[in-house]
Amino acid sequence: MPASKTRTTGIASWPQDERPRERLLSKGAQALTDADLVAILIRVGFKGTNAVEMARQLLKQFGSLRAMVEAPVIALLEVKGLKGAKAAQLIAAMEIARRVSVPAERGQLVMKSTAAAAEYLRERLRGLAEEQFRVLYLNRRNALLEDALIAQGSVDAVRPSLRNIVARALQVNASALIAAHNHPSGAAEPSESDRMLTQDLIAACRPLGMKVLDHVIVGEEATFSFADSGLLDELELLCLAPGESGRHSKLSKKND
Repeated sequence: MPASKTRTTGIASWPQDERPRERLLSKGAQALTDADLVAILIRVGFKGTNAVEMARQLLKQFGSLRAMVEAPVIALLEVKGLKGAKAAQLIAAMEIARRVSVPAERGQLVMKSTAAAAEYLRERLRGLAEEQFRVLYLNRRNALLEDALIAQGSVDAVRPSLRNIVARALQVNASALIAAHNHPSGAAEPSESDRMLTQDLIAACRPLGMKVLDHVIVGEEATFSFADSGLLDELELLCLAPGESGRHSKLSKKND
């Protein structure tokens, strides 16, 4: 049966070689359409609509597979026939995909440049429906000790705690850190609040001998680096005591 054709009967009545689950096992996931894959996740549709038809409706409603799986929970729960368990399965599948994109042995991941850090953070933050503020804690070799989610919520609600950021740095014995957050609106330009937060973070870390190596903002298409733009140097100068010299370490701009 062509993938574009619509069947109104339940999937259980289809020939075995046309059912999404059986086709996945016999031909591999690559042989399935986006709707087939979503149908396997939601398992069943609702009265008069089978799982594949429901999956096609979901894709049409949200516009794309990425938009659907990154939609806020409330948007998924408002879809007819998509009850809590089905929505949870879609969200869990997306989170699994995000987690497997991150190296399992984080101690082996070294942020050799601002470009490397930005690439890593784009994978973590791009396309999220809510704003997340994360901090990458690094050792003296700039190897990743921990990728910590500090705050999450609507743009107006996310207020990362400097005390929590610094306390976590001390717990993991970090020598440096990279702050990052996403702008769900799509624009990657820093706000005045972003500038003030970065300056306050530099000031909080300086007495402890910890370096703020960058603050990365991830938009839908673009990424902004405080380090690459020179803004980090400007903010650090504002934090210097009279007669104190500037930064002793920074990330290179080019990826090694």
